[in-house]
Amino acid sequence: MQLPSTILSQAVDALSTLPGVGKRSALRFALHLLKQPTSEVLQLSESISKLATDIRYCQICHCISDSDICPICASPKRVKSIVCVVENVQDVMAIENTQQYQGLYHVLGGVISPIDGISPRDLNIESLLQRVQQGQPSPVEEVILALPTTMEGDTTNYYLNRQLQPLGVKVTTIARGIAIGDNLEYADEITLGRSIVHRVPFE
Repeated sequence: MQLPSTILSQAVDALSTLPGVGKRSALRFALHLLKQPTSEVLQLSESISKLATDIRYCQICHCISDSDICPICASPKRVKSIVCVVENVQDVMAIENTQQYQGLYHVLGGVISPIDGISPRDLNIESLLQRVQQGQPSPVEEVILALPTTMEGDTTNYYLNRQLQPLGVKVTTIARGIAIGDNLEYADEITLGRSIVHRVPFE
């Protein structure tokens, strides 16, 4: 795509690296930004810059946060004895939108996938085991496995269950109202909420 400006071309190249954004869409976004007041474009630029410089990951659950401890882990209203294990931050948001769960979370940052070279060492598994074993920052009585209903998700579920059982904690999994092969972020809120409420012992 030949463009009359090197600066515009660089902006299009940068925007087209976003998921689902092709060169044509990126060009449309860039031209739209050119029509906006300079102050709004600079504000957008600053907000994106802060994503790279100011966003932190919670020291307890590994969810994104503005501080060392995220609002969910810091909230006195949450049930501290239940920890829901999810693959990523999007899953935390999906479950929170159901308004059916009041416990805490633990974000693994992925699932075990030998084909993709992802082993248990690459995930936030050790810190989960430490939370349960040491009872820090609060004692854990139940761990809910809320991972994708895929082969990789099931593999990770079985691995976690084997690691958690010797620690004497109750291990449950969300009810299979979620279709096999689905990611949590694409499930409707009612189905996802019921899956959390009607969770079952992991076997």
